[in-house]
Amino acid sequence: MKKENYITLLLLISFSTWAQISGVVKDSITKQPIPYVNISVENENKGTTSEENGTFSIHVSEKSKNLIFSALGFERKTVQISEVSEVNLKPIAYQLDEIVISKRYETREIEIGKPENQMFQAFDNGPRIDTKFFPYFPSYQKTKFIKQVVIATDSRIEDATFKIHFYCVDENGFPNQEMLTKDFVVSVSKGVKETKFNVTKFNLRMPKNGIFVGFEKLIIEKNKLEKTTTDPNTNTTQTQRTYFPFVLYNSVARDFLFVYSGGKWIKQTKQNLDNPTEKTLIYEPAINLILTN
Repeated sequence: MKKENYITLLLLISFSTWAQISGVVKDSITKQPIPYVNISVENENKGTTSEENGTFSIHVSEKSKNLIFSALGFERKTVQISEVSEVNLKPIAYQLDEIVISKRYETREIEIGKPENQMFQAFDNGPRIDTKFFPYFPSYQKTKFIKQVVIATDSRIEDATFKIHFYCVDENGFPNQEMLTKDFVVSVSKGVKETKFNVTKFNLRMPKNGIFVGFEKLIIEKNKLEKTTTDPNTNTTQTQRTYFPFVLYNSVARDFLFVYSGGKWIKQTKQNLDNPTEKTLIYEPAINLILTN
């Protein structure tokens, strides 16, 4: 009897260490809510996304930890979890460069990034941004404009929403500044499919030092699918929450991959992975680019 009480007490202590924290993210100047803000627990692969009305909630184990808030067009901010009831992000004032309109013919197209053997796999990568690197080759000079992004996804719901990012490459080869000044939020229909997204309006050119294209899942209510199961032996129920869409992955040989997790960019190489080989087999997001002239 004492043993049973002891076990129960341990369980209560264990569960009591987790708490749900809620808050809202706003523009520090206009006080308007900011939708789809990336919210990460510092140095952990755990996070969430603000809803369209700027609100968010997240389960955390320690209130002494920090949350990192990042949104395109705003300065990144680190806030202690105990102080996140209202988070105000400062807008970034972009310098307007001179706009040069280049004549586009769109008489020639090439698709880049498609591996020789495509074997799609889908799994939940959690609240992080997965990227794919596209190196530049001199032959791209004849098709220097990025016309479309092709992404393979798996979704069990209609109109699943996510973000696509375009990053410049810094001097160390890391994803750096975003090439857009506003979020590129898109949706896909239900099923397993490849979807093309037209980016002509952004006037993106293939940079000569390459480009990173990222997929960011949005942990929001409209993307959530709940499934409740009952254990016939214990008669206990459990609710599983899954957020869609899943991006599909190809297993390919690469020297490295970059992910944004825990509020920072992480470079995984064969030196810091288990059982390294000459080339690291990684799960690379199934993203291709269509270039045109």
